[in-house]
Amino acid sequence: MNIDNCPRCGRLYTKNVRDMCPACIKEQDQKYEMCANYLRQNRGATIYELSEATEVSIAQITRFIREGRISLMDVPNMGYPCETCTNLIREGNLCESCRSRLMKDINKLNIDKDKSSFASKNSNGTYQTYGRE
Repeated sequence: MNIDNCPRCGRLYTKNVRDMCPACIKEQDQKYEMCANYLRQNRGATIYELSEATEVSIAQITRFIREGRISLMDVPNMGYPCETCTNLIREGNLCESCRSRLMKDINKLNIDKDKSSFASKNSNGTYQTYGRE
């Protein structure tokens, strides 16, 4: 029998699929039901309106979305914050501008790495001539 401390409340519980004690699971399910009921009646709600109306944190609502419990297809104005800049997005973890900035940084690091490895390969202590056949 595997037991652990609940990461939310610290109580001991028998490990399960959701990695929380039964009391926290029940509380989280109640929060989800409040969100789902509000969205059924207010399909045009934003994440901020949903959070304010249900008193469920934006972080928790974002977890519901990422878990697939709240579908963004049914609520056109709903989005969740980008993990870097907090602009609202509808898929992934980063908005387009943060994603492109990250890709530029990665490409720059790869180019710098290639240049440094090329320089170290050619620095064997001998002279090199260019343009000779």
